[in-house]
Amino acid sequence: MQEIVPSLLSADFAKLEEEIRSVEKSGATRLHLDIMDGHFVPNITFGPFIIKAIRKMTDLHLETHLMIENAKKYLDNFIDAGSDTVMVHVESSNDVIRDLKYIRSKCKKSGLVINPPTDFSAIEPYFDYIDHLLVMTVNPGFGGQSMIEEALEKVTKAQEYQKDRDFLIQIDGGVNMKTIDIAAKTGVDLLVAGSAFFSNDNHNKAFQEMSERLN
Repeated sequence: MQEIVPSLLSADFAKLEEEIRSVEKSGATRLHLDIMDGHFVPNITFGPFIIKAIRKMTDLHLETHLMIENAKKYLDNFIDAGSDTVMVHVESSNDVIRDLKYIRSKCKKSGLVINPPTDFSAIEPYFDYIDHLLVMTVNPGFGGQSMIEEALEKVTKAQEYQKDRDFLIQIDGGVNMKTIDIAAKTGVDLLVAGSAFFSNDNHNKAFQEMSERLN
């Protein structure tokens, strides 16, 4: 069953707890957390201490997307903060298998992320080590971008590997009421929605309207 995953990147951090409560009330079961370091991507967001605070506020599944250099150095910080899934970029890790195995060794879900320009072959060696594949449908760094629809082809390719393995496939970037139909048709499991969720004054309505368009 397909599911919308709100991304906190587009939330109002001045009223963080209220925003998280709105995610819970909408019916979502997961919350997407974008971690940016200003090096791997041209933006800076927040670190483990914010995740630790969020963990105290909610039982939602926290999926932490590390858009940072040298992710291995900081894995323990994000794991200990309360992340349920930790995702690393194939483009930033110098030892993908090591990082994925380490995340699993800490009893967390291991996730791998691929950017739009990166060839699908870059992730083919790693499907036996993941619980979660995130296909970026925008170039990471900022919310509110338009979807790169060509990136959805990676979802279809990954589904061939998913047939005899147990991992989720997710897309992130440009998911809104204009693009959700074409995205949902791929059969992807999870769809991250940031601006489309939090920019709507009625978060519950936004979530329900998007969810109704899923397969």
